[in-house]
Amino acid sequence: MLEAERTRIKPPPLFKVLLLNDDFTPMDFVVVVLQKFFAMDRERATRVMLQVHKEGIGLCGVFPKDIASTKVEQVVSFARQHQHPLACVMEEN
Repeated sequence: MLEAERTRIKPPPLFKVLLLNDDFTPMDFVVVVLQKFFAMDRERATRVMLQVHKEGIGLCGVFPKDIASTKVEQVVSFARQHQHPLACVMEEN
């Protein structure tokens, strides 16, 4: 009897959502964004904000493509509403 061939289903790719540093967006605003859109507590949000500030980039989270894309749009839209040039991007993990 032949064994049924197992079909391997690759999990969907995950995407990193990243914040990029700029010289204009206030640090407090970045902390608010991380708390509001990535459900971080103040301490963790502050650590990520400092990483963005010191290293130029900070990881907000890793998500399936559609969720990552939505988060990028939400963050950029929220930043623009508050006249901040904060950049949020996504890249394949």
